[in-house]
Amino acid sequence: MMQISGKAVLVTGANRGIGAEFVRQLKARGARTVYAAARDVSTITEPGVKPIGLDVTNAQHIAEHASELDDIQVIINNAGIATGESLIEGDLDEIRREVETNAFGPLLLARAFAQTLADQGGGAIVNVVSAASWFAAPGATAYALSKAAAWSATDGIRVELARQGTHVLAVHMALVDTDMTAGVDAPKASASEVVTAVLDGLEAGATEVLADEATRGLKLSLSATPEVRYAEYLG
Repeated sequence: MMQISGKAVLVTGANRGIGAEFVRQLKARGARTVYAAARDVSTITEPGVKPIGLDVTNAQHIAEHASELDDIQVIINNAGIATGESLIEGDLDEIRREVETNAFGPLLLARAFAQTLADQGGGAIVNVVSAASWFAAPGATAYALSKAAAWSATDGIRVELARQGTHVLAVHMALVDTDMTAGVDAPKASASEVVTAVLDGLEAGATEVLADEATRGLKLSLSATPEVRYAEYLG
C-alpha cells in the first residue's frame, strides 16, 4: 500500500478533464510535488504544481525528462486521445497515432522511469485505461484497439516490474463527463468520482479499479462469446 502524502507524482495529460482532477486531488492529499505534464505547458494553469512540457509519443523527449526528474515516486499515465476512426475505413495514420498515444505512451513512460522508481523503493504506476479495452463499439473501434493494447501492456509492465517492488494499477471506466465526451448523450461519471476511486485504490494497494457500474458489467461479460457480447451488432 502507498500513501500519497509526501510523494512526488508525475501526471500526464494534466491540463484538462481527468488529468486536471488528478492534479487537484493529489495536492489535496498532500503530495509533496505534482509534476503536471502536457504537450503545451501554457495550458497548465493549476497553481502550486510544476508544469512539464511532455509529448508521450516521443521516447527521446521522455528520456530527457527521466534523467532530470529523479525524485518521481508515482507516475499517472492519463494522457490519451480518441480519434473516432474506423478500423476498416479510417485513416491509418490517425489509428497509429491513437495507438502510439494510448498504448505506447504509458509503455515509454514506464521504460524511461523504471530505474527512478526502483531507486525510490519501487513506487507506483497508474495507467488510465478504459472499459473500451473490453468492448469495441461502433465509432470507437480504433480507440478500443488502443485501449486493449494498453490493458495488455499494463499487465506486462506489472509482471516485469514486480521484482523491483513497483506497484502497477490499471484504471477502467466508461464515459466520464469531460470535454472528450461532450458530444455523447449518455450517462457519465464525474471526473471527481473516478479520480477519488483511483487514488483510494492506489492507497489501498489495488491492482485494478473499475470506476463505474457499466465497467463492472463489461468485465463480468468477458467470459461470454462474441455472439452474446455483440448481439446488438451481429444479430
